[in-house]
Amino acid sequence: FVFFPRLIFGTLYPAYYSYKAVKSKDIKEYVKWMMYWIIFALFTTAETFTDIFLCWFPFYYELKIAFVAWLLSPYTKGSSLLYRKFVHPTLSSKEKEIDDCLVQAKDRSYDALVHFGKRGLNVAATAAVMAGSKGQGALSERLRSFSMQDLSTIRGDSSSTVPPSVTVRTSSKQSQPKTSRSASEGTGGSGK
Repeated sequence: FVFFPRLIFGTLYPAYYSYKAVKSKDIKEYVKWMMYWIIFALFTTAETFTDIFLCWFPFYYELKIAFVAWLLSPYTKGSSLLYRKFVHPTLSSKEKEIDDCLVQAKDRSYDALVHFGKRGLNVAATAAVMAGSKGQGALSERLRSFSMQDLSTIRGDSSSTVPPSVTVRTSSKQSQPKTSRSASEGTGGSGK
């Protein structure tokens, strides 16, 4: 219940009027809505932490809705007041430090992305090679057993064929000719 008024009045209403300011190209409206969005972003950030500790406080959620209404009101001009009195002076005095921190964070995140990207590609390549090498042996054995069964059914002599369990267990290429020879000897009727 408390979420919807904040969504409508705190986000959708200002978004629509921000759109109208952009469409009309009115600089005064640009500035007004930019101040609102800066204050709203700070409010949302602070709210993330205050919700954890103050949610038990009576009328906490109603106070948040009242605060958003105060920010939006053209009579109180809450967002302009907070921006001009507190946010602008604070950001102006700390702008150089904030910019330096953002540049360092950007560089570190890029380096971390490259590092983890390389590690991820190495792990993926190793996994693909391992799966391919393990899968190739199993696949070739399975195909070999199917081909031996198919050969025996084509020849029409199912009584003297090598059972599928024997062909599945063979793993070297040398055992295949022996298996096929025994199958051919069985069809020849020599019965040794």
